[in-house]
Amino acid sequence: MSAAFDVRYTAQLARLNLSEDEVAKFQAQLTQVLEYVEKLKRVDVSGVEPTAHATEVFNVFRADETRPWFTPEEALANAPRHANQLFIVPKVIE
Repeated sequence: MSAAFDVRYTAQLARLNLSEDEVAKFQAQLTQVLEYVEKLKRVDVSGVEPTAHATEVFNVFRADETRPWFTPEEALANAPRHANQLFIVPKVIE
C-alpha cells in the first residue's frame, strides 16, 4: 500500500477534497512520519519502565470533613422562584 493511497483514502474518510498538489505534499509528510516511526522502532527500550506520563501524577485531596453550610432556607432565600425546597427554573428545550 503506497503513501499516496493512504492519503487519498484518509482524505476520503474525512470527506476532504484534496488537490493533486495537496496529495503529493501530504504523501511526502506521511512518508517522513513513517520513516521516523521505523527509526524509533530500532531504539533499545528494554531498560525503560513503561509510563503513561513523563512526570509523576498524583491527586491532592483535602480531608473529607463536615463543616457548616447553608440551610435549605438560606440557599433558597435569593432564588427568584422556589417551591418545596427546590429551585424553579425555566424549561430548556432545543
